Amino acid sequence: MVRKLVCGLVIVAVAFLVGCQTHRHVVGDGAQEWQPTSERQWYILMGLIPLNEVDTEELAGDAEDYEIKTETTFVDGLINIVTSIITVRSRTVTVTK
Repeated sequence: MVRKLVCGLVIVAVAFLVGCQTHRHVVGDGAQEWQPTSERQWYILMGLIPLNEVDTEELAGDAEDYEIKTETTFVDGLINIVTSIITVRSRTVTVTK
């Protein structure tokens, strides 16, 4: 009984750790001011095919120095719980000037 509980907890912990991936890209000198702008990127077939394009240059505007962060947020996790049934997933793309 204890072994099944521990195994179940390990599986849940691994699932949560894998889901919290963050990718950062620094353009120029990075963010100079704290002006974040976010959009949600949608994928089908568990991330294989993008459903929309997030234009990071458009989010950055005329800024030459900014940071791009792509992550699965807590809200994305909640959305993904519901939409995983139809193999749709989301990630948040944030550009900070």
